[in-house]
Amino acid sequence: MSVQSDLGDLKARLREARDISSSAAVLYWDQSTYMPTGGAAGRGRQLAVLSRLAHESATDPEIGRLLDRLAPYAESLPSEHDDAALIRVARHDYERVTRVPAEYSERAAKHASATYAAWVEARPKNDFATMRPMLETTLDLSREYAGFFPGYEHIADPLVDDADEGMTVARIRPVFDELRAGLTPLVARIAAADQVDDGPVRKHFPQAQQSTFAEKVIRSIGFDYERGRLDSTAHPFMTRFGHGDTRITTRTNEDFLAEQLFSTIHEAGHALYEQGTRAEDDGLPLGGGTSAGVHESQSRLWENIVGRSLGFWSHWYSTLQEEFPEQLGNVELRDFYAAVNRVEPSLIRTDADEVTYNLHVMIRFDLELQLLEGELAVADLPEAWHARYQSDLGVRAPDDRDGVLQDVHWYAGSIGGAFQCYTLGNIIGAQLYEAALRELPDIPEQIARGDTSSLLEWMSTNVYRVGRRLTPDQLIQRVCGGPLDAQPLLRRLTAKFEDLYAL
Repeated sequence: MSVQSDLGDLKARLREARDISSSAAVLYWDQSTYMPTGGAAGRGRQLAVLSRLAHESATDPEIGRLLDRLAPYAESLPSEHDDAALIRVARHDYERVTRVPAEYSERAAKHASATYAAWVEARPKNDFATMRPMLETTLDLSREYAGFFPGYEHIADPLVDDADEGMTVARIRPVFDELRAGLTPLVARIAAADQVDDGPVRKHFPQAQQSTFAEKVIRSIGFDYERGRLDSTAHPFMTRFGHGDTRITTRTNEDFLAEQLFSTIHEAGHALYEQGTRAEDDGLPLGGGTSAGVHESQSRLWENIVGRSLGFWSHWYSTLQEEFPEQLGNVELRDFYAAVNRVEPSLIRTDADEVTYNLHVMIRFDLELQLLEGELAVADLPEAWHARYQSDLGVRAPDDRDGVLQDVHWYAGSIGGAFQCYTLGNIIGAQLYEAALRELPDIPEQIARGDTSSLLEWMSTNVYRVGRRLTPDQLIQRVCGGPLDAQPLLRRLTAKFEDLYAL
């Protein structure tokens, strides 16, 4: 067989496995948006079958044989050649997925679907008792998964590495510690200052008008409705079925304007990344985000660095006032800007301000490490959650609904490997934005004119089109000129909130 024939065969097999996974993603999107509650049991079976088929396709021994035959060809090419990158990434994925038995994948997928359906009903009822045995099974499954990858220093490392290749607990902890050490005094200084009023965004804002405005915003920053759509869900997310079909979801609080607006911009940031990948990579391992943390860098960059900036609102505020003249007609721009950037320790991660948000993430990261290490039992998790919120943020949820039940992650997947990406995303996003400004210092002025095209094109060139050709560390080093670094985020937050709070 010729190299090109083998390469074509490899691509076809990789695309088949990806297409099965994408089909499962369609069912998950439907479950999270429009599926009737009575469909939960059947959906669990369907997702379990597709998970097994995807696993069988991805672990086909012929893929391994093709990779072996193509190894000399890949070694003869420059490391960044598309074929070399494809073979390298496909080998990495194949070696990982073949360690996981198909039976486990089917069992874990079925459990995740059932747990998610139970969580949707249990959270509004503040019913952790129902979720406890299911979460204990999730913890067992997570430990079982980690056991398929011996040789890591920490039990969570295989889960972290799945999300952010090359990252480990030992690598993340010092960066998080540095960030926490910088954030804690900033939070204290803000708490001691005159507080801003978020009353302007705590009025009644009808859903239809919120949706109209949010759609205008995400269209303007580049979300392509010809290759995407926006729907409602309990917990916002982005999902990609293919290069021409990337979907986002959001949720609305008619008594809090910021929730839908910034959730929508956040998910649109994820979608911009996926829509900005190369069409020729569609269905292949290269055709997606570099990692979960790099992906999150884009959602947080567009939501916070762009969407919560004074320049952004100097352009968009008059349009928002036209949509809500009674609620905002007499509110000054600076007061509105302060309202959407108010810093206040709170209970809900997804509603948290920029300064305290990472404290929420680090609490979850620490708790799941303790669960995996066996230092914390699921039965004791609710109280451990409350204790950490009291010590770290000075607040305590009145119940588990806004405590340990608030995030979907542990109830729709594994314990470990998910939460660190949010803070990694904030760190990487700040690094990328600093790098963009070094090349294009006029970006803030362009944003103030309602033009984000230069920033989008810079991100597309330097991040989106790269796909998985580089690891997170390689991408950060190449684009930012240095390693993962919390200081750009601390500099940005300090400068912004010293000005906002007149510190």
